[in-house]
Amino acid sequence: MKYYLVGYMYSGKSTFGRRLAAEKGIDFVDLDRLFEERYHYTVPRFFQQFGEQAFRQLETQLLHTTADMDGVVIATGGGTPCHSGNMDFILQHGVAIYLKMSVDELYQRALNSRNPRPTMRGLTPEQIREKIEEQIKKREGDYLRAQIVLDGNNPVMT
Repeated sequence: MKYYLVGYMYSGKSTFGRRLAAEKGIDFVDLDRLFEERYHYTVPRFFQQFGEQAFRQLETQLLHTTADMDGVVIATGGGTPCHSGNMDFILQHGVAIYLKMSVDELYQRALNSRNPRPTMRGLTPEQIREKIEEQIKKREGDYLRAQIVLDGNNPVMT
């Protein structure tokens, strides 16, 4: 079985993914960490140097390498399912789990984060909230295509 975790950044995909993998006795893969290992750039540094479009192209290629994996939980990046038909790929190759959280909850996590995401750097708190609202509106249609939707505050698989 292969599980793909989708949801907005700060929704806890990596934390829940590690726990789910341990419970199921399978491997855990964080797509962002895999990107950093493969391309020898941190995601923020790559974003800054080459831009989002170049990142999304490589991210899609990397996602496609997971097709042959089995017995794994894969935490995707917040935008991964929303580009290049990636949600179609995810749905064809595994079970998609959406960790759903409100804008207010995501905003609080963003403000309290010690590692601001590349798209949030240099923004005021007001701008961060606006960006989260704007991106959730654009992305949630893709996220909601997941076979399973869980509360990101207390995700429990039954």
